[in-house]
Amino acid sequence: MLEEIKTNINNPEVLEELYRSDRKAFGSAFEKIYPEIETTESARFWKARLDFGKTGERTKSPARQEIIAMIVTGLITAILIKIPDLFTFDVHSSFFYERNAAIIVFLGLTLFTIWITRIENLTRLIFLAFAFLIPLIYINLLPVYKSASVNLAYIHLPLLMWCIFGIAYTGFDFKDKGKRIDFIRYNGDLAIIYALIASAGTLLTMITIGLFEAIGMNIQKFYMNNIFVAGAAAAPVVSAFIIRNYTAYANKIAPLIATIFSPLVLLTLLVYLTTIVITGKDPYNDRDFLLVFNIMLIGVMGIIVFSVTETSLIRNQKLNISILFILSIITILIDLIAISAIFYRLGNFGITPNRLAILVSNLLILVNLIIIMTGLFRIIFRKLELKTVELSVANFLPVYLIWIIIVVFGFPVFFGMK
Repeated sequence: MLEEIKTNINNPEVLEELYRSDRKAFGSAFEKIYPEIETTESARFWKARLDFGKTGERTKSPARQEIIAMIVTGLITAILIKIPDLFTFDVHSSFFYERNAAIIVFLGLTLFTIWITRIENLTRLIFLAFAFLIPLIYINLLPVYKSASVNLAYIHLPLLMWCIFGIAYTGFDFKDKGKRIDFIRYNGDLAIIYALIASAGTLLTMITIGLFEAIGMNIQKFYMNNIFVAGAAAAPVVSAFIIRNYTAYANKIAPLIATIFSPLVLLTLLVYLTTIVITGKDPYNDRDFLLVFNIMLIGVMGIIVFSVTETSLIRNQKLNISILFILSIITILIDLIAISAIFYRLGNFGITPNRLAILVSNLLILVNLIIIMTGLFRIIFRKLELKTVELSVANFLPVYLIWIIIVVFGFPVFFGMK
């Protein structure tokens, strides 16, 4: 929808057909690309028309069917996450959550997506069923005692389920790079809205527990084990509902967060690297420090990808692109240090599942960062469009998916489970 609107912005007949085919999707896509096309007369006309639909007499509440979808899928998610309390297990409930929490949360999001987008094709529904069922059976058949390879499977499982959710979100058109970019943006919005709900839920929890303690009742354990856990699992579905029905608000928050966080992350990295040099911290011989180093790298990489996909919605793009360019250079340097430290440890201590997984992950991130940095350089100095960088991000998603599948299903078999 995004690309179709941009391509046909001066073709009123096609725009009208797109609008009538799916008004909500049209409005959502138009809000996202408006900063790029706001100088055209047609864009200003559609902006006024869609804004009137939000503020005028035609404003409508969320459809009853979507409210029902949110309630039902939210309840399913909440019930599934409470299975350890509904049934007796031989292992501690923490093992259940470690193995199944990601599957349950993304199942709720996928069910909500299937419902509201009306995926009725039987073949696609069967595919999604097996896409959840196979990892569910596999991960629960792994031994309770966690070897390094099994632990890596647990860590990468949420990423696999995220990819499966992405296939459903894109309507099984995952080859469409525009839809991949839209999916990344959507997850940024989802994370932000979820964080807001989580903050409000935490505050409500503290108030509720405090109120009951004031009358001599200690409900903390019951509340945290039941209401809080169920609410945390169902909140992503609520977030998806909010994004779908209040798109204009969600689309304003994400670009703002990207604008604020990019320079803050850049400043933090500069201070952090300076501190490392001053304190003499050594990632080559300090295993724990190397682990923290890699976690920081992955986090910064995620922020860069999120910011790149949101920058097209920001008015002052030039400044943000320059910040992202500098940030990508610094992150590449950090990645090179991490890779050299991993090679050093491989040479001295040999190959282990953890070292191999971190090495390949860092190499993939390095290649992706170089591609992003090159694209940002061309935008700044050769005046290319931001779309080229967005497409480079979209192009790399299948590479990550292949590696995730290898780690989840291949590592426990290749390296053993003990």
